Amino acid sequence: MYNWSTDEDYLKQFPEEYERWRLLQLINYGLDGEKLDLKKLRHYWPKIKHQVEGNLKVKYIEEYILC
Repeated sequence: MYNWSTDEDYLKQFPEEYERWRLLQLINYGLDGEKLDLKKLRHYWPKIKHQVEGNLKVKYIEEYILC
């Protein structure tokens, strides 16, 4: 995935913020052949679930992936 509007090198200086941002990008805009890290998803889910685009994605992740 290529994100042209975000300076990823700068964001990597803040590891926790970068991980949350990265998970949101993958969920909202597609995995592009990558896989989600389930451990990181479980850890950050309470903080990022309100930023996920689409209620169906939230329901799917909560019911089928994080069950």
